[in-house]
Amino acid sequence: MKAIFLCGKPEHIPMVYGEETVCRIRELAELDGCVYSKEDLLRNPEAFSEVEFIFSTWGMPTLTEKEIRTYLPRLKCLFYGAGSVQKFARPFLNCGVKVFSAWAANAVPVAEFATAQIILANKGYFLTHRLYHANGRQEAHVAFDKCRGNYGETVGIIGAGMIGKLVIEMLKAYSLNVIVFDPFLPDEKARELGVEKCTLEELFARAFTISNHLANNEQTKGMLNYDLFSRMRECGVFINTGRGAQVVEDDLVRILRERPDLTALLDVTYPEPPEEGHPFYTLPNCLLTPHIAGSAGDEVARMGEYMLRECEAYLEGRPIKYEVTEQMLATMA
Repeated sequence: MKAIFLCGKPEHIPMVYGEETVCRIRELAELDGCVYSKEDLLRNPEAFSEVEFIFSTWGMPTLTEKEIRTYLPRLKCLFYGAGSVQKFARPFLNCGVKVFSAWAANAVPVAEFATAQIILANKGYFLTHRLYHANGRQEAHVAFDKCRGNYGETVGIIGAGMIGKLVIEMLKAYSLNVIVFDPFLPDEKARELGVEKCTLEELFARAFTISNHLANNEQTKGMLNYDLFSRMRECGVFINTGRGAQVVEDDLVRILRERPDLTALLDVTYPEPPEEGHPFYTLPNCLLTPHIAGSAGDEVARMGEYMLRECEAYLEGRPIKYEVTEQMLATMA
């Protein structure tokens, strides 16, 4: 066998790799249809000595460089039918294995989700919905008058990676002013996207709705703190579909208590879910969703198809689109 499925959660494989996709991979790369775990590698290393391609998704095990060289000596490519590869990619790259990720496919539903929330937030939907239920129509309408809607309003995007750029592209359908914080975004690319680069402090002070898409790494951990949240405009909205660790959550709780006019829409937290009794569960101006922004339902099949196309391109010597490099890991989510 030249190709295998390697995943600690075998139930995820048929979700991501549909029947037609599996058949095509089998034709291309002599795929063994079984789903193997790390334990299978350790128990019977000789069985995998000829494997050249791994296909995986959520549940991809972490392997050391020694384990990769010992159990997968001929491995050429790892095709990951999901988003972030931060937890496992480096040892493979260090062993000369090409790593591909379907982050672009997974970015689409996240960007759609964030864009929808931004448009609703600018209209005052979340604020007025809360106030209407709690205090009646009149108070909700007074708050609505403080929201400017989606014509000429300023939206702040934190992080212009794959998802951030997609959100920016989707927002072009609206007459919005988009400002961006991303130290890795070249000025020329910012002009091409039609956005204005600014500092985090400026972004929190100027934008009505702020959407976080920072890369998930040690440098961004705890980057979003009380000083920034305290700068938010009246009735402003903070959206997090990135990673919870980037937010100092005690600081966010503090500002939400001090400023009931603000709203936080959190699809991710740290830890996830929040610990029992956490204020996020009871704060009226904090809306939690259980990490639903990413691919779900039929959307996940898009990721398997992306990895099939990358495999086809690699084997046919055509340009590849979604290879992950060591340098990219520094800025990817």
